Amino acid sequence: MHEPEALPGGPIAFQGAPGAYSDLACRTVFPGRETLPCTSFEDTFAAVVEARAALAMIPIENSSAGRVADIHHLLPESGLHIIGEHFQRIRHQLLAPAGATLESLSLVRSHEQALSQCRKFLLERRLSPVVHADTAGAAAEVAALGDPTQAAIASSLAANTYGLETLLPDVQDAAHNTTRFIVMAREPRDPEPDAGPAITSFVFRVRSVPASLYKALGGFATNGVNITKLESYIIDDAFTAAQFYADIEGHPEQRLVRLALEELGFFSREVKILGVYPASTFRQQDD
Repeated sequence: MHEPEALPGGPIAFQGAPGAYSDLACRTVFPGRETLPCTSFEDTFAAVVEARAALAMIPIENSSAGRVADIHHLLPESGLHIIGEHFQRIRHQLLAPAGATLESLSLVRSHEQALSQCRKFLLERRLSPVVHADTAGAAAEVAALGDPTQAAIASSLAANTYGLETLLPDVQDAAHNTTRFIVMAREPRDPEPDAGPAITSFVFRVRSVPASLYKALGGFATNGVNITKLESYIIDDAFTAAQFYADIEGHPEQRLVRLALEELGFFSREVKILGVYPASTFRQQDD
């Protein structure tokens, strides 16, 4: 994502401590802007709603570890709109205090997703993983402890932020390790239908009748609209009601997309569009 000229000025909110990968994503997309660390995703959304931040940078899925927990539950109720996306290559660094060596380590702290993305590395080195709330927070704790037996898996930005040494770079198991972020704002910024490739994100609930999901999604097939992401999650304690999150290629004002969404609406109890925004050029790499 490249920063449009007319975006509101102000800090970019993210979940995590300074030096987190979300912080790095903010600085990559919005260089020169102040970043605002928040303790939770709810706090991150609230910072934008309350105008303490102009935008929010939210991780939504990772190529190795899958979707980010809780995000799909929180997005529909955030009161914000998706206005862009950014794909960030994740290069995990093994960080430790001065004096530590690979041989002295026994324990590694990091966020559960980062640990899962380095699972093979940790097993091969026989290092015990310890889950932390976020990668940068783990780096801060390792720096404060100064224990040569403990390290953190975090970003190069975290190494600079907390004065840690990089014992090994790029310790992720998969070379393609990439996190998709979405950028959220108080107001929607729908691009023009003919402005270029677009993504439409929405949530929906199907009616409780046989084959309702099949029928609801049939319009996308018959109209040639590509669904790039579809996930379901339970939204009630009785495990009887499911909500679906979807990303599709195209703009709602384009004829075929409009017809597909109309058919979806006919077979659904509720359809809520979360955002219409330009598709990242990252998506063109496999074309």
